Amino acid sequence: MKTIAIETITNGKRELACIVVDRSAKALTFTMNRGRTCTFSAADLYISFGLIRADFPDIKFLCKGAKINVHPSRMSSQMSAGLVAYEVRMGHPTDEEDIVRIFDYEENDLTNDIEEQKKHYKLWIESINPTHPLST
Repeated sequence: MKTIAIETITNGKRELACIVVDRSAKALTFTMNRGRTCTFSAADLYISFGLIRADFPDIKFLCKGAKINVHPSRMSSQMSAGLVAYEVRMGHPTDEEDIVRIFDYEENDLTNDIEEQKKHYKLWIESINPTHPLST
């Protein structure tokens, strides 16, 4: 297991929170400075992180995994357990330069709603291939 410190903003105040990553269980344990701890597990760590964000809508997580245009592919999810994803750009297929770690620092275009990220991902797929089954 690995512990990652992540910057957050709550009520305008920056804080550090800890996330313990258990790749084998695809689980994340989130601990805030105030001591509250909770564990989430899902099909991959990206989705587990989405569950954390949904449970704490008042916290802004300053990392790539919370960015609206970041989403894993099936292969990146399987190979990294969801720790890496792609930062997609409308109308552009992804390449190696678009691979990001979900807990790397980011402060722009963030969301706590993983459904928003899924919608954006579907729009991106349509923007590169309008006949793809996900675009319908």
